[in-house]
Amino acid sequence: MSKIPKILVVDDDPDIVEILRYNLSLGGYDVKSAANGKEAIKKAKIFLPEIILLDVMMPEMDGIEACSLIKEIPSLVNTRIIFLSARSEDYTQLSAFDAGADDYISKPVKPKILLKKIESIFKRLNKKNEEITLIDLGEVKIDRNSYLVYLKNKEIALPRKEFELFYLLASKPGKVFTRDEIMGKVWGSEVVVGDRTIDVHIRKLREKIGVLYFKTVKGIGYKFNQ
Repeated sequence: MSKIPKILVVDDDPDIVEILRYNLSLGGYDVKSAANGKEAIKKAKIFLPEIILLDVMMPEMDGIEACSLIKEIPSLVNTRIIFLSARSEDYTQLSAFDAGADDYISKPVKPKILLKKIESIFKRLNKKNEEITLIDLGEVKIDRNSYLVYLKNKEIALPRKEFELFYLLASKPGKVFTRDEIMGKVWGSEVVVGDRTIDVHIRKLREKIGVLYFKTVKGIGYKFNQ
């Protein structure tokens, strides 16, 4: 990337913020911080980071709520959200992914491993920029560059994971994508998500785009009906 990648660190522990800021700055990133979810949303709108590192338990607004709200902001639709939390129970991680998280890392965080994960994310971003950017299916048009969907010429903005799931299914109308394929291509092999997470995203797409476009193939996965 030609510009310096921007990362927003959100945590109410100043020691953790300082450690992350120091290591990320050494890695060549432009880093800003926030101490709670409300402050994170305000700063993210101005800073427009490519990645947000987000704690779960914080005062004023927790990370789950903040993540959900951030994913609804059009200017931040491309922003990746990685949770860094001491909460490791399954229901917290599932809630994070349902809110739109791209990854979930348990504390304590090893800076070198975190830097490698972030480096991997930016590599995938650059690779996606080289892929086909426009799908035209008549009534439905999908523009990857702007992360916008046009349904009968009406513009629809989707949260990033919903968009990527829609883009994947619509890229090959009629093809049945298995749950494993969807998990690997939308969430990545390093992220563990359950069937419920995929089903939630499909339900939201049906509400916004239309029930008839998305066909459930029982016991296998989903396909897009043109």
